[in-house]
Amino acid sequence: MNLKNCPFCDLKILDPDRIVSENEFSFVIQDAFPVTAGHSLVIPKRHVSDYFFLTPSEIESTQLHIKEQKQFLEINDPSISGFNIGINIGEAAGQTIFHCHIHIIPRRKGDTDDPSGGVRHVIPEKGKYIE
Repeated sequence: MNLKNCPFCDLKILDPDRIVSENEFSFVIQDAFPVTAGHSLVIPKRHVSDYFFLTPSEIESTQLHIKEQKQFLEINDPSISGFNIGINIGEAAGQTIFHCHIHIIPRRKGDTDDPSGGVRHVIPEKGKYIE
């Protein structure tokens, strides 16, 4: 995906109402295909393919947005009892939009039968590490 058809670069022009928070280097939107209610994305403004290419200022900005969005979600939804934070980097890791974005996925007790292992379940047969 190039800069010309990047859905995150075009967002401010095509759908600015999706932006729920913004600062100099990044912004927050609700995920268009949420895993759970409140699933949000933190996105650096600069078109950069992955987290490892972010500048220190961009990293600081995205971290601030992660913390602020977590607090906002907890205040507005008391059913939230945990979070998964994730970044897909590269096609092998499931990245489909090659503009860095960080998932904030609120979790609730009972939203899955067995949450143990958390993000380790990106490779399902490897998720369990204790019996």
